[in-house]
Amino acid sequence: MNEIFAGFKQALELIVSIDPDLFEIVLRSLHVTISATIIASSIALPFAAYIAVKRFRARRLLIALMNALMGLPPVVVGLVVYLMLSRSGPLGVLGLLFTPTAMIIAQVIIITPLIASIAHQSLRDLWAMYHDLLISLNTTKWQRVKTLIWDARRSLLTAMLAGFGRAIGEVGAIMIVGGNIDHLTRVLTTAIALETGKGDFALALALGIILIILAIIINVSIHMVSKTERSKLW
Repeated sequence: MNEIFAGFKQALELIVSIDPDLFEIVLRSLHVTISATIIASSIALPFAAYIAVKRFRARRLLIALMNALMGLPPVVVGLVVYLMLSRSGPLGVLGLLFTPTAMIIAQVIIITPLIASIAHQSLRDLWAMYHDLLISLNTTKWQRVKTLIWDARRSLLTAMLAGFGRAIGEVGAIMIVGGNIDHLTRVLTTAIALETGKGDFALALALGIILIILAIIINVSIHMVSKTERSKLW
C-alpha cells in the first residue's frame, strides 16, 4: 500500500516538474502509437469496407482469418519482425532494427486485424441498410466503400481507438524490435518493464499512472472533437 501512495506521489512530481526524460518518453510513445494507428487504420478501414460490400468465394474464410488474427501474440509478431529486419534477414539492409520505425511496423501488424474486425461489424450492418439504395444508384464498388466509411465514421473511430489502446499498452513486440534503448526507443511501457525489473516499483507505478492518464486524455479528446458523445452542461 505504501508503494502505491509513493507511486502516485512520484507520478505527480514527475508531471508537475515536467521532467525532460519523462517528456521525451511520452512524446516517443505518442509518436510510435499514433503513427501505427494511422497507418493501420488506412489499411484496415478500406479493407473492412471492401469485404463488407464485395461477395467472393473465400470471403468467409478471410473474415474468419481476420477475426482470428485479433488475438495474434505480440511477442510472435516481434520475433517475426526482428527476423525480417535483422542483418541476416531480407530487410536487414534497411537498418531499421532497434529504431522507432521497427516499433511502428510491429504495432501496425498487431492492431490492423483488430481495427479491421471491429470496423467490419459496423460496416456490414450499415451495408445491409444501404444495399438496395446504392445498387439502384449504379455506384461502383469504391463509391460504396467511400460512402460506408463516411457514414460510419463515428463507429469506425471506436475501432481506431481500440487499436490505439492496444498499441499504447504494447510491450512485448516493441521490446524485441526496439531494444528499449534510452533516448532512442524507450517508451512508457518498456520503461515500466525496466523499472519493475530493477525493483523501483514506485517509479514503475508512477509511469503506469501517467500512461493511463495519457490514454484517457487522448480518448476523451478525440470523442469531444468528433462529437461522438454529446452532453448537456446543465
